[in-house]
Parts: sequence; structure tokens; C-alpha cells
Amino acid sequence: MKLDVIKLDGGKAGSVELSEDLFGLEPRADILHRVVRWQRNKAQQGTHKVKTRSETSYSTKKIYRQKGTGGARHGDRNAPIFRKGGIYKGPTPRSHAHDLPKKFRKLGLKHALSAKAKAGELVVIEAAETEGKTAALAKQVKDLGWKRALVIDGADVNEGFAKAAGNITGLDILPSMGANVYDILKRDTLVITKAGVEALEARLK
Repeated sequence: MKLDVIKLDGGKAGSVELSEDLFGLEPRADILHRVVRWQRNKAQQGTHKVKTRSETSYSTKKIYRQKGTGGARHGDRNAPIFRKGGIYKGPTPRSHAHDLPKKFRKLGLKHALSAKAKAGELVVIEAAETEGKTAALAKQVKDLGWKRALVIDGADVNEGFAKAAGNITGLDILPSMGANVYDILKRDTLVITKAGVEALEARLK
């Protein structure tokens, strides 16, 4: 598929041929869902923790004698049935990550790119380069109509562009190796440089 290439000032810069294997697939929600779920679970900290009966701060003295009270037998007040006692089988620190085959992750990224292309939310720019002035870049972004955009560059991100984009709300930039399904789907507009297109095609071929 062919797409027009623009400059940051809105001018035209020719066109680029996009691979059908990357940008021409019929997006599948189930594949995208599985990859996003894998990403979010992997990122989850899993630091939730409760105190068991051996960790609660209370006396370990037997609260009353074993027999003759007419009540249930108890040891100390740390038992789970008592208020402020230990929690039985509560959450403990653990990893929420699970495995997902590398081929499936690659397929998910292809479907994410195709989803943006099909929705008309894909923009190809000649280069993501600027002199490092936030105000100038912010005006260009506003004129182009990008409200929540992700810019994917080539192997390396232009330092001046990254510095200028750092203070612009809703504008993020990643190198081609950092491109991922969650960040792509989260933004309204996906902006890829010509170098980024080449790098993605080489990565996902």
C-alpha cells in the first residue's frame, strides 16, 4: 500500500510503499488483546502483601484455658478469625508475568500497525528532527492536528526532537525497537518516520 509522506511543517515529501504484511492485515481484536494483556501483566509490580498470623503484632499467650469455658478452643489472638488477626491465604509478592511466544508477539505488533493504517490514523513523516525548541514543535504538532500521538523513529531518536517533545502533552517518541502494541493502540495517531518504516520492516520481516 502507498502512503503520502509529509514534513513536520505540513509540506509534502513524496510517498512511501508500505508492506502489506505489516500494514495491510485485517486487524484481529483477540490477538491484540492477548498481547496487551501480556504486556500489562509483565509490567505489574505484584508487591501486594498481607500479614499472616506469624507476622501480626499481638501477644502469643493462650487467651484462655483449653477446657471448661464452653467456647471454642483458641491459642492466641493472631488467629485469622479475630479482629486484627493474621490474614489466611492473602496475597504475597509475586510476578504476574506469563509467557507468550515470540512469533505471537511479533504478529500482535503487525496487527497493531495494520489497525492504525486501516483506521486512517497512520502518518508517515520524512524525519523527526528539530532544533530543540519546544514552542516551535508544539505549534507544528497543533497545526498537524495531533492531540495524542506516538512518534516511532529509526534505530536512534533525534536528540533535539526528543528534548523538544519532552514537554509537549500527548506527544511521545520511541525508537523502532521500542515500538509495542500497547503504546501504539493507546494513542490516537501513529506517526512513523521513513527511517522508522524501514527499521520496522527489517525487524518484523
